[in-house]
Amino acid sequence: MKAKFSLIVQYFFVLLFVYAAISKLITFEAFQVQLTQSPLLSAYASTIAYLVIIVELVIALFLTLKQTKTLGLYLSYGLMVAFTIYIYLILNYSDFIPCSCGGILEKMGWTEHLWFNIIVCILGLLAIYFQENNKQHNKENKKRFILSTVLLTTLSIGIVILLFISSEHIIKKENPFIRRYLPHGVIEDQTLDLQVNSFYFSGYHHDTLYLGNYTAPLRYISIDEKLKRKDFQIQIDSLHLPYTQLKFKTIYPNFYLADGTISIVFKGRLDNQSKQQPTEILSYKQAYFSDFTPIDSTTITFKGQSSKNYQNVLGVIDQKSSTKVKLKPDLLQSDSDGVFDTDGIMSYSKEKQQLIYTYYYKNQFIQTDQKLNLLNRQNTIDITKTTNITSAKLSTGENKMTSPIKAINSKVIAHRNLLFIVSNSMGQNESQKVWKQASIVDVYDFTSSSYVGSFYINHLGEDKLSDLIVTDHYLYGLFDKNLVRYKMAISLTSKFQ
Repeated sequence: MKAKFSLIVQYFFVLLFVYAAISKLITFEAFQVQLTQSPLLSAYASTIAYLVIIVELVIALFLTLKQTKTLGLYLSYGLMVAFTIYIYLILNYSDFIPCSCGGILEKMGWTEHLWFNIIVCILGLLAIYFQENNKQHNKENKKRFILSTVLLTTLSIGIVILLFISSEHIIKKENPFIRRYLPHGVIEDQTLDLQVNSFYFSGYHHDTLYLGNYTAPLRYISIDEKLKRKDFQIQIDSLHLPYTQLKFKTIYPNFYLADGTISIVFKGRLDNQSKQQPTEILSYKQAYFSDFTPIDSTTITFKGQSSKNYQNVLGVIDQKSSTKVKLKPDLLQSDSDGVFDTDGIMSYSKEKQQLIYTYYYKNQFIQTDQKLNLLNRQNTIDITKTTNITSAKLSTGENKMTSPIKAINSKVIAHRNLLFIVSNSMGQNESQKVWKQASIVDVYDFTSSSYVGSFYINHLGEDKLSDLIVTDHYLYGLFDKNLVRYKMAISLTSKFQ
């Protein structure tokens, strides 16, 4: 009876492993992608994909040969222990639980799969025990059985835990450009027709958004949590000035309207109930700039160009300081032409009181405090450390690329401790088809210097994502004339600090 039980378990393992291996081979690309998206084994997905199939087939072969069937049972038990501890770690220690584990048991939930594996491990132990008891020298066999199973259990658990710890470190700290996609990263909630395609996000307060208008810079709108719109008109006295790049930004309760080409910054109040919004001049002729980010009612940070070498430089205008304007020429580091390779996007976390500057053309962002004192330099998961950019200076004084290249980071938003980067670079094992249908957003926790995960934002018909903003409850995207609100996955909102 015991011999028959061992034989039944033996051939059950043969059937299980052969079927599982063939299933993985038939859908190998999908299996490899599933491992890539695993919260535990992402960094070793390519190696493990081949290794698991080979090990399953080798164990199945051992189980069919008389000379190696006992070894096959031991290895079967060890492999099932490894699978079991993997699922246990997924359920209890991973940042998120994947949608499906795939393969032969893909219809099972993760908890059901865990219990299935535990039962199979017990069956394997019993089969090994009965197999060893059928031999002579029972006492020696029992000792060998106990010692072997304890060592095998410890080894299987240890290997999976080590892979988990190592993979987490590689993915979050030393990522070789493997994206970990968050399941249900964002879910489309509601859409609002804005009627024109010239709006951009300028800020938010709670769940009220503020949007500026490229073609009508003296107008802005607010959108509340019910997606109801209000229109406002900004009043300025200096209408005679040659404005070319008026940009509207908000840090509640104030709004700011600035044009760096003529070096002027206006300030007004968002909480003024009048739809005619008056302004005062915060700064005039103090610094020329191409972009700016307000910090508080008297301070803005800006990106300008050095008059000496035309490289991009960051600076701060502080009306409370004795030195009204202070440049920080050493913050932005050049690896190439000095102009385009230092170009980037400023974003500000009001909660963390940090400015984040993300380069367009290399895999790095820098963190500073409100006075632009350097706090940290961090790399993104993109492997483009530097790009060889060549440029030429025209007779007009304008710089142009002579070898145009695509920015690797196109949009960046900071919210609390997280940085959301819309990337233009394809990672390992990613589908070109998906890239044609969606924008990819990579998320980083800049307080812990780690990569959190990525998610898709599908195009709205033929319209691609043109801008985005994140609040505590929603992510909003602009697509041509439409504003779309998304609910964020719990695994993402739980990262807010």
